[in-house]
Amino acid sequence: MDKQNIESLKARIEQELVEVIEELKHVGRVNPDNPLDWEPLPDDVSSEERTDPNEIADKIEGFETNTAVLKQLEIRFNELKDALTRIEKETYGICEISGEPIEDDRLDANPAARTCKAHMND
Repeated sequence: MDKQNIESLKARIEQELVEVIEELKHVGRVNPDNPLDWEPLPDDVSSEERTDPNEIADKIEGFETNTAVLKQLEIRFNELKDALTRIEKETYGICEISGEPIEDDRLDANPAARTCKAHMND
């Protein structure tokens, strides 16, 4: 893979990382005890809502939704950060299982791909 192609994919990874961070901020916050971890944000419950079981149930459901969304975003966040690390280490574009180059069309579809097509489900 040529340097220009890697730089183009790096720019896409960096842009997606910015977008993922913005999405993460809508459903979570950085865990103060572990800055590498995100935790879901609970919905605020007013004192009036605390006595209404339906409102409490809605807030719990919202929290559970935030948790599920946050988990998927956090996975993608880590994939993107790992891809940038591989670019820095000059191991980007190499399948982590076979050691063979990752196909260009696979990297075009998912610039954070860690494996070639043959090992994408391993």
